[in-house]
Amino acid sequence: MKILIADDEAPLLNFLQRGLLAEGMEVIAESSLIQLLPSIERTQPQVVVLDRMFGDDDSISLLPHIRRLANPPRVLLLTALDDVAERVSGLREGADDYLCKPFDFDELLARIEALARRQDTPAATQRRLLTVEDLSLDLDERLAYIQSCELALTRIEFDLLQYLASNLGKVLSRERILSRVWQSVRDPQTNIVDVYISRLRQRISSSQRLSIETLRGNGYRLLVNEAASDLTR
Repeated sequence: MKILIADDEAPLLNFLQRGLLAEGMEVIAESSLIQLLPSIERTQPQVVVLDRMFGDDDSISLLPHIRRLANPPRVLLLTALDDVAERVSGLREGADDYLCKPFDFDELLARIEALARRQDTPAATQRRLLTVEDLSLDLDERLAYIQSCELALTRIEFDLLQYLASNLGKVLSRERILSRVWQSVRDPQTNIVDVYISRLRQRISSSQRLSIETLRGNGYRLLVNEAASDLTR
């Protein structure tokens, strides 16, 4: 079993590394929050044991990014913040389990083993993701993010955004959109598609790379703003 431990306290990091190595695990130690994501992508651990606070930085800001990795590990948060609201916030941001300091090593080991078993179950299969520039769609959870910020989308808005993103740069007529998103072959005699396109433009307005173009008489398409994309490269 491969475990990544991330903590900025060297004595605790060394203690956990020695203890888990003695249990026959492959252990990667990481003391830098900045290097955490690259280290996870490079080493592909099954479980990440992550300290909540790195100095003044809260590591839960990285949890949405970890969730969107192609092969996301399970995350066990370690924290001295023994408060229900703090535990709930960590779990809602994407942690799989929480353990408060000080803790017993045997309990830590049991929680790591339990998370690893969950990783091996059919229910924990890899999420289906659709990523276009700074937009990421979790197709299983039906969640949309621009960078690390979740978008508040209705069911129809998510389906419409998914359809546009799946056909990046392709012009989609009102009729095709009605058929796919609303599953209707009848003209509703309303401007419902235009209304939802307008609402979706507002939802993705925080994106610096994507925009929805209207082609009068033809339809709509999701486009990459090449100028903004070049600046970020």
